[in-house]
This record gives sequence, C-alpha cells and structure tokens, in this order.
Amino acid sequence: MYFVTGTDTDSGKTLISSALLSAATGTSVGFKPIASGCVMTNDGLRNADALALMQASSIKLSYEQVNPIAFEPAIAPHIAAAQKGQILTLDSISASLDLNLAKQADLGLIEGAGGWHLPLGQDQYLSQWVKQQQLPVILVVGMKLGCLNHALLTQQAIIADGLKIAGWVANQVDANMNCFNENLASLQQMMSAPYLGCVPYLAEPTPENAKQYLDLARLA
Repeated sequence: MYFVTGTDTDSGKTLISSALLSAATGTSVGFKPIASGCVMTNDGLRNADALALMQASSIKLSYEQVNPIAFEPAIAPHIAAAQKGQILTLDSISASLDLNLAKQADLGLIEGAGGWHLPLGQDQYLSQWVKQQQLPVILVVGMKLGCLNHALLTQQAIIADGLKIAGWVANQVDANMNCFNENLASLQQMMSAPYLGCVPYLAEPTPENAKQYLDLARLA
C-alpha cells in the first residue's frame, strides 16, 4: 500500500495513480480520501479523480468507500470544510477510510490532494496522517518550470517526516517545457528514490497511454 503525492496541484497524481493501478499484474485498488471540486449528481457529490481511480481499479468498491470526504467547491479542503461547519482531523480521515480494503489488494494506492503539506486546519496536515500510517510514498513530479525546486523540497519534507519514498515519476504537464531532457537528467541525478519512469505530454492522457512509460518493478 502506497500514498501518492505530487509536487503541486495538477502535477498528474490521478493520471499516474490510474496508470499504476492499470499496470498492476495482480489486484489493485485506489482511494481518494479527500477531494474538492466535486460535482453534484443524482447519486451525490462525485469527483473526477476518484471516479478515474475507481475505473482503473480491479477491485470494485462503492464511491463512498473510495472518496469518503467530498466537497463541491474547487478550493482548499480545509476552507471548504469550514464553510460547511465541518472540521477535518487526522482521526476523521482514519474513521472514514477502511485501510483493510487497500491491504487486501496486491497494489493499493491512496492519492492525496494538492501537495505534500495539505492543510486540514487546526494545525494538522494530511502528511501527518501519512506519517501515522507509516505509508511509503510515491512522488509525482509535474514537469514544468520550477519542478526541480518543487521536487527537491518535497523529497526533503517527506524524508524529514521519517517516511520512505518508494519511487518517483516524472510527468510532463507543460507540452512546451524548455530544456525538458536536461531537467529530467538533473532530477535523475538529484532524487534519491527509485525512478519509475517518465510520462511525456499526452494528447490523450489516459491510464492505458501512460502506463507503458512506467515500471512497477522498480517500486521499493
């Protein structure tokens, strides 16, 4: 079971998570404990990222099991929670998510929201929950201007929290990024975790198109 984080919002966590779930040779299941930017449907609030993880998972769960904490506004979750008079805490995340379901799969992924230090409010952060659970981390680096700094700072923060980075993925989010190959080479030199692969900018960013660029065997 792994926790997937990114260097920033829109770094491609869901695409990479879905691709890894699709690439798994055994059973796979993905979770999105907290999601903002949900759409109200006849079945309740639904988040595109959570739905993508459900589609890519071989183990089929209910939406509420995959994404137990959902907010409609596309804003920081702790602000969305405050607007509803709700308090996000480490305990509320643990209470809402059945980790035994993830442990039953050959590959279980828990996708975060935003970057590593996502605020929950009350001086608590999602990274603290990951630390409580002692989950190995998969880091998705959104390849764009500034990614070297973001990647190294995130790596430093994860290690400082006493957690292991099981692997990192380069995901090209800027189709016109200058010196892409040079930046990728720099990251390969500076990152201390196993390199799982590089997903180029995709005209059709689907798990099927992305998974061919990833190597699950390198996961620590």
